[in-house]
Amino acid sequence: MTKPPHYWKKAKNYLSSKDKVMKNLIKRYDDATLSTRKDVFYSLCKSIIGQQISVAAANSVYKKFNTACKGKITPQSVKKLGITKLKKCGLSKQKAKGIKELSIKFINKSFDPSLIKKMNDEEAIEYLSTLRQIGRWSAEMILLFTFNRSNIWPVQDIGLLRAISNNYNKKYLPPMSFVKKLSKIYSPYCSVATWYLWRSIDDEPIQY
Repeated sequence: MTKPPHYWKKAKNYLSSKDKVMKNLIKRYDDATLSTRKDVFYSLCKSIIGQQISVAAANSVYKKFNTACKGKITPQSVKKLGITKLKKCGLSKQKAKGIKELSIKFINKSFDPSLIKKMNDEEAIEYLSTLRQIGRWSAEMILLFTFNRSNIWPVQDIGLLRAISNNYNKKYLPPMSFVKKLSKIYSPYCSVATWYLWRSIDDEPIQY
């Protein structure tokens, strides 16, 4: 883990001045911050594992996957695993193929994560989405958690939408017009707002 993003303190002050709900959340959950492992491959694997299953189920699959990789989740360790072995970890056939293909693309450098640093958010999402099993939501999680981009607003994330409903007394699902309105209020620190909204529905800080 690393230090908080360089913009974190400035973002907290900015969001607190813009929105009363966010000001209260920032005061309530001041025990942790967004952090990153700076390991794109690891984070992509975790993102694929966590797709469309509960947090508890994802944690169970991850533990088996980590054991299969002998505690070192790298392109090399994953490439050695067959699809059958990956499926025994609890991965679906499609997720197993996605993770396997990911390891190969990292090894042969047909996918180069270093290029992302030079891209804007939309360009980076498009590039990440060329990977099997990586759609917009997964790409946004990588930009938020691994690259610590400051203005990611993952409107497809069910947890975020639930947190908005809870904190702003909106029906579930909240109207998309309201979700977009919030993004304008939070910008250019939507990532920080997202992190605090997630904290309001989950005691454990989320990490990919």
